[in-house]
Amino acid sequence: MNMAAAPEAPHPASELASGPALSNKGQILAWAFWDWGSAAFNAVMTTFVFTVYLTSKAFGGGDSASAVLGAALAIAGVAIAVLAPVTGQRSDSGGRRKLWLGVNTALVAVLTGSCFFVFPKPEFLLLGVSLIALGNVFFEFAGVNYNAMLAQISTPANIGKVSGFGWGMGYLGGIVALLAVLQLFVQPSVEWFGASTQDGLNIRLVAVFSALWFFIFALPVLLAVPELSVKKPESKLGFMASYGLLVRRIKAIYLTSPHTIYFLLASAIFRDGLAAVFTFGGVIAAGTFGFELKEVIFFAIFGNVVAAVGAMIGGLLDDRIGPKAVIVMSLLGLLVAGTTILVLGNSDYVFFGTHWAGATTFWVFGLFLCLFVGPAQASSRAYLARLAPDGESGELFGLYATTGRAVSFLAPALFTLCITVATPLVASGEAQRWGILGIMVVLLAGLLVILPVKSPHKTEIAVVPER
Repeated sequence: MNMAAAPEAPHPASELASGPALSNKGQILAWAFWDWGSAAFNAVMTTFVFTVYLTSKAFGGGDSASAVLGAALAIAGVAIAVLAPVTGQRSDSGGRRKLWLGVNTALVAVLTGSCFFVFPKPEFLLLGVSLIALGNVFFEFAGVNYNAMLAQISTPANIGKVSGFGWGMGYLGGIVALLAVLQLFVQPSVEWFGASTQDGLNIRLVAVFSALWFFIFALPVLLAVPELSVKKPESKLGFMASYGLLVRRIKAIYLTSPHTIYFLLASAIFRDGLAAVFTFGGVIAAGTFGFELKEVIFFAIFGNVVAAVGAMIGGLLDDRIGPKAVIVMSLLGLLVAGTTILVLGNSDYVFFGTHWAGATTFWVFGLFLCLFVGPAQASSRAYLARLAPDGESGELFGLYATTGRAVSFLAPALFTLCITVATPLVASGEAQRWGILGIMVVLLAGLLVILPVKSPHKTEIAVVPER
C-alpha cells in the first residue's frame, strides 16, 4: 500500500476477511439458485428465443428490427455504465444489499412478464425492445448486489469454489430452462393452448414462463441470506454527491491499491472476449460449419454442460492455486482452442489414417472453448471479491460492470473488421471464419494485460474515504 498517500490510515481489511469464519451450505445453495433462475432472462429472453422473435419478419424485417434492438441495448449499456457503481455504493452504505437485489430482480421479472403483450406486429417492436433493454439495466443492477454477496456467504478458503458453483448453476439452469421452453412452447411434445402460434402466443408465453422461473428461483437467496450489516449509521448522501464520492474513492483505490484498478481494466478486456465466445459461437457454427438450427441448439446444450463442469472444477483450483493462475490458464486454453478452429476451419483431414471432418473440429474444440470460459468468469468474480474493502463490495462490483461495459465494443468490432478485411481475400463463405481472429486478439490482449497484475494475496486492500 502507498502509505505516503494515506499515512494515517489503518491497515484495512477486505469484506471477505471480515465475513464469517465458516460458510453456510444452505446459504450458498440459495445464493446459487439466483444464478440458476437468471438463466431464463439471459439464455431464453436475450439470447436464443425472445430477441430472435423480435428480429423476425413479423416486426418489419430482420435488418431493421435488429438495428432497433441494437440501439436499445446500446442505450441500456450506457445507462448501466453510468449508474452501476453508484447503485452499488448506495446499497452498501445503507445496508440494503439484499433489499435492492430483491427489488431489481422483481423489476426484471415484471418487465420480462410484460413481454407477453408484445404481439408480432411492427407497431409492437418499440415496446418489445424497450422492455428487453430496461430488463438488461435492472438485471445488471441486481447482478452488482448479487456478486457483492459472494463475500458474505464464503470464506477465504472456499470463495473460488463458491463462485464456480454459482456460475455452474447458471449454466445448468440455462440448459433446463431452454429444454423446458423447447418442449412446452417452441417444439411442444403435446398439444396444448400454449403451443399455439397464433399471434405469437407460444413465444409470448415463453416470456411469462421466464418471468416466473427467475422470480421463483430468486426467492431462496432473499429468504436465506441475511441483510448486509452496517457498522455505523451514515447520513444520507444526495444522488449527485454520490458521484463525487465515487471519484474520490477511485482515486483512493488507485493510490493505495493500484493493482485493484489494473485488474478491473484487464478483466474488462478478457471478459469481453469471453462474452464473444458465446455471442458468436452459434453464428460461426451455422455460417462457417453449416450447422442446422437443431444442431446449434444441441451444441448450446452440450456447451453449457461443459462450461458448468469447467466453472466448478476451476473454482476448486481457484482455492488451491489462486484466481490469477486459473484465469491465465483458461485464457491460454481459449487461445489454443480458438486458434485451432481458425486454422483447421471446415475442411476435412486425415490424421493417422482417421478421417476428421470440419464439424468434428467445431464440436471438439468448440467444447474446449466452453470448458475454459466458465473458470475464467468464476475466478474473475472471486478475484475481485478478495480485493473489496470491508462494506464496499457493491461499489466495486459496480465498477466491475462499468469497466466491462466501457470496452464491450472491442470483440464485436474486431470480429466484424476481420470478416470485412478477409472477404475480398478468401473464397466465398470463408470470410466469417476469420472473425475468430478478432476474438482471439481480444483474449490475447486480456492475457497480456493481466500478466503483470498482482494476485489478490499480494495486493493491499484499498483505503477509501467514508465521505
